[in-house]
Amino acid sequence: MTENSPAPWSPQDALVAMMVAASVSDQAIKTIELLSIERIVNYLPVFSDYNIDHLSTVSNSVFDLLENEDGLDALFGLVKASLPEKLYETAYALCCDVTASDGRLREEELRFLQEARYELNISRLHTAAIERGARARHLVE
Repeated sequence: MTENSPAPWSPQDALVAMMVAASVSDQAIKTIELLSIERIVNYLPVFSDYNIDHLSTVSNSVFDLLENEDGLDALFGLVKASLPEKLYETAYALCCDVTASDGRLREEELRFLQEARYELNISRLHTAAIERGARARHLVE
């Protein structure tokens, strides 16, 4: 992609793609994770003008990408091409919320979050704060 070519996704599409990828990172899409994504898209200001109909299109794109051997790399490439750097921490926070929504983080989800931290170049201090916030929001007792 050249500097003058348009981004493949809108910034909101990129955020949705990251949440979907986080959800499927453990090879199972849980209902509670899907509900979490829907709730996030319906209520966060960054999605205020987002066309909810794009959700299934972006989700299917993510599924197709992740079927390929280097699909995760391709996903991060598309996300970084579409998302302004100021929203990288937002993307990570949304991934943390989705993976924490079922009350349990699996090894595959932790690996995805680690890769997202690296790809989005988010400092360890910031990721620790984001992760702690997600954990606090999703505690049951």
